[in-house]
Amino acid sequence: MHTKASSSRLMRRLTTLFPSEFLEEHAEELGVVERDRKLQIPAFVWAFVFGFAAGESRTLAGFRRSYNSTADETISPGGFYQRLTPSLAEYLRELVERGLDEVAVPDAVDADIDRFRDVMIADGTILRLHEFLSEEYEARKEEQAGATLHLLHNATDQTIERLDVTDEKAHDSTLFKTGPWLQGRLVLLDLAYFKYRRFALIDENDGYFVSRLKQSANPVITAELRGWRGRAIPLEGEQIHDIVDDLRREYIDVEVEAEFKRGLYHGTRSLDTKRFRVVGVRNEDADDYHLYITNLPREEFLPADLATLYRCRWEVELLFRELKTQYELDEFDTSNPVVVEILLYAAVLSLLVSRDLLDLVTEEADDEIVFPPERWAATFRSHAQLILHELGEHLGYSPPPLLERLIEDAQKIHRERPILQETLATATQPRCEG
Repeated sequence: MHTKASSSRLMRRLTTLFPSEFLEEHAEELGVVERDRKLQIPAFVWAFVFGFAAGESRTLAGFRRSYNSTADETISPGGFYQRLTPSLAEYLRELVERGLDEVAVPDAVDADIDRFRDVMIADGTILRLHEFLSEEYEARKEEQAGATLHLLHNATDQTIERLDVTDEKAHDSTLFKTGPWLQGRLVLLDLAYFKYRRFALIDENDGYFVSRLKQSANPVITAELRGWRGRAIPLEGEQIHDIVDDLRREYIDVEVEAEFKRGLYHGTRSLDTKRFRVVGVRNEDADDYHLYITNLPREEFLPADLATLYRCRWEVELLFRELKTQYELDEFDTSNPVVVEILLYAAVLSLLVSRDLLDLVTEEADDEIVFPPERWAATFRSHAQLILHELGEHLGYSPPPLLERLIEDAQKIHRERPILQETLATATQPRCEG
């Protein structure tokens, strides 16, 4: 493989994902770029993407140094920090949405999912934030701050269809809206989304679902869907959790009736019932059952099939794990809520760019070569600054001489331009003393 040709393909891949002209025009539309054109938006964006990927540079000062080593002119600490605005956060969020449309997330699904129009996975993960952000990002425990990153992942198209950020107290289920879009789709739900009314609405919109059965949910068994020879314990009329510890069969497969309240209508909520299917797959190691609730028919999906389908949720768990372990997503040491948003979207952009380049690497490599996701993430991070340097050359930037940049970055900051950490410490001092 010719070195220049392969490097050129890499650069073209990046500039196709986020063309410089698009980055500049969209920044103007949102007011990210002011009258002076000193800030070079493409270099600014890529400095966040690759600066975040390179772990040792994951500070605001590190992002500024990444920018100064790429752009034609350096920017001072004050000039850099004053551009960390709500408009920039909105801009990066829209870049994330564009990237989600363009980049496929590698597929780990090994179940037969052709039966469905799409398999959707809904999940969320909690990010622990600086305690001074407790008003903006309310946590479930006092004197803490936390945000939740919600994802709706399309395992069929290998894309993330929706991304939302809320405070920790906002329940995951409020972000999941039922409707006609569910027709023909299978939704795999975390326990945070467990609600009988939601299951009924998915079914009534001709969609399908699989969820773990909550420990606190104890529906009545109305029928057994699988017969057992000999002196099997009769289950009809029993509540599932009351008898599950007494069973030793390999699988449980029953119909249950659940009672729930409908949505508010003319000021009242009417009671309703719905029949679902509950299956149990015995876990010999723990000597118990994994219980699932679903509306999938027994004729097409045996209990073991449901357990296999539900394991597809591991795909999203791996995404969250990569964001937290490789990109330290929940270790933002800042008490500025706008900076939290900027860093969060920079992290997701880094992940999307990483996955896009993994797709390119997979195309170029021999068919028998395998790229484990975590090994690829570590490789991408270790080469991030080198990629940024080559990208700057590809875009035609001529950064100032290295000695000049060293002097610029290492000198004492002028009193009129306090660094962000000093500004935040001053701003929060009265609150701390109080």
